[in-house]
Amino acid sequence: MRFLLRVVIPVDAGNEMVKDPKMAQKLQGILSDIKPEAVYFGAERRQRSFHLIVNIDEASQIPRVTEPFFHAFRADTDLVPIMALEDLQKSAPDIKAVVRKYSSGGCESPG
Repeated sequence: MRFLLRVVIPVDAGNEMVKDPKMAQKLQGILSDIKPEAVYFGAERRQRSFHLIVNIDEASQIPRVTEPFFHAFRADTDLVPIMALEDLQKSAPDIKAVVRKYSSGGCESPG
């Protein structure tokens, strides 16, 4: 399953990070280990941030993608499930069924 991994680094830790001559090497090592589909860098809540698209097949893999950022950068992380357009298109029958069953105007009775 595809997730957006949002990594936010506290200002003090970020300042230390950019002064660290091994920072690029640490980050490259993490990215090599977790193999994201895409990586973007920016600022969020006035702090340095990374946004990665990662694949996680089961819950036991969550530490593999989050722990490196905790330890290397004292980062805060969020995992948000996301879909590509093809995934959304595949879900259309389920969405229609939910709309029919739960939209205002009445609910179907279970069973």
